[in-house]
Amino acid sequence: MTAVTALNVRRMRETDLDVVTTLEAQAYSQPWNAHVFAEELNQPSRIYIVIEDHVAVLGYAGLMVVGSEAHVTTVVVHPDRREDRLGTRLILALAAEAIEQGAKSMTLEVRASNEPAQRLYRRFGMAPVGVRKKYYQDEDAMIMWVHDIDGSEFAARIAEITESLR
Repeated sequence: MTAVTALNVRRMRETDLDVVTTLEAQAYSQPWNAHVFAEELNQPSRIYIVIEDHVAVLGYAGLMVVGSEAHVTTVVVHPDRREDRLGTRLILALAAEAIEQGAKSMTLEVRASNEPAQRLYRRFGMAPVGVRKKYYQDEDAMIMWVHDIDGSEFAARIAEITESLR
């Protein structure tokens, strides 16, 4: 495992798009290009963040908040850093953003075969509620939700996850 000291989570900027689109192409068979990300960054209902060390952007994540629902649009971590719990840090930051924006629940789609990601999302209290057939063109997606993210039970879960990263 690579050391994960001096990490910073911040809002994505257009200057990050070269590295973000490179990571995107490594993660998805139909990746978004820089133009799509730039448009997303200009949408008031969208929040995109990156996680970086003192050298480079190591991953990114996105959130769309509509009313009381927050939809995680993407979570990508550099392939060499997937064991460093960067995804956990990104989801923590997205959850905080969702709550700050007034969301009461959070949802996402995840590849049916992506068991490590599903384990991560379950840790945040997300439960499978359905399937989107061929969502990823070549594979189904599991739909996962967590409700009452503004409540004390979710806050305790977040505190426990945060503490486990220390």
